[in-house]
Amino acid sequence: MKRIVVLLLVVLALWPGERIVAQDTPVRAVMTGSAFVYVIRSGDTLRTIGARFGVSASALVALGVKRPGPPAEGDWFFVDNRHIAVLDDRAQITINLAQRMLYFADGDALSSYPVAAGMRKWPTPVGAFTVVDKETNPTWDVPLSIQHEMRQQGRRVVTQVLPSPQNPLGAHWIRLSFASIGIHGTTAPASIYSFASHGCIRMHPDDVAQLFERVGVGMTGAMTYQPVLIAMIDDRVYLEAHPDVYRRAPAPMTAVREWSERGGFAELVDWRAAADVLRLQTGVPTDVTMNQRQFGEKS
Repeated sequence: MKRIVVLLLVVLALWPGERIVAQDTPVRAVMTGSAFVYVIRSGDTLRTIGARFGVSASALVALGVKRPGPPAEGDWFFVDNRHIAVLDDRAQITINLAQRMLYFADGDALSSYPVAAGMRKWPTPVGAFTVVDKETNPTWDVPLSIQHEMRQQGRRVVTQVLPSPQNPLGAHWIRLSFASIGIHGTTAPASIYSFASHGCIRMHPDDVAQLFERVGVGMTGAMTYQPVLIAMIDDRVYLEAHPDVYRRAPAPMTAVREWSERGGFAELVDWRAAADVLRLQTGVPTDVTMNQRQFGEKS
């Protein structure tokens, strides 16, 4: 379990029309994850490494590999799976769909897990939710919409999948108050940290097993969609940007300027560096604090 210390309170609004908390409600901005060296094991690919640690394949490549070409056993990657978590203390579970990250708050400890969210044509809904049920070795009653998709694709239509190693829900199912939406395991762990589901939240089997033991029926949560996050942590300004897959976010630079002004740190931002982060969209928090020389020149 990763223990995370709350560093600073900032004020951030969610995307217009999708607020989980009031615009002026203080929320915690927390840096999760870490940077470390990962040695390639047999069977690893960029996709499986990124899925397990919550980092894009492009970011892995950008951070460097021991030699060019496909990863080979014994090679290494510098993995940076840090993320900015924007949390409301009233929600024990926060899922930022654009980040493909789930955060579970347990007192002063915060655990972070990469997830798969709904694909663009099957977007996961946003809003407040509660945990309404938990089940081990669930039976999957295939929704009519997915049965229709099977029929359109010329596949055999399946109405129910019993508990088995082939069940797409895996061994754990956490039902949420959204209709037909839950958090579950998967038989395709390489799909984690992507937009691949029909609306549900997929987790690595090991991660969902851990979460399953910690959540309880009645727990509260928030499903958000924030491709861009900016926060001041330990006197430094960090900016994290992801692609707007659902195409519902406002202009990134406009939002970042508004949030930094509301947080009271707009004057500390190196806006050229911020523009680069928004252009590259690596999903890795980047320090965009104006250095002392720049700040002095400006003033």
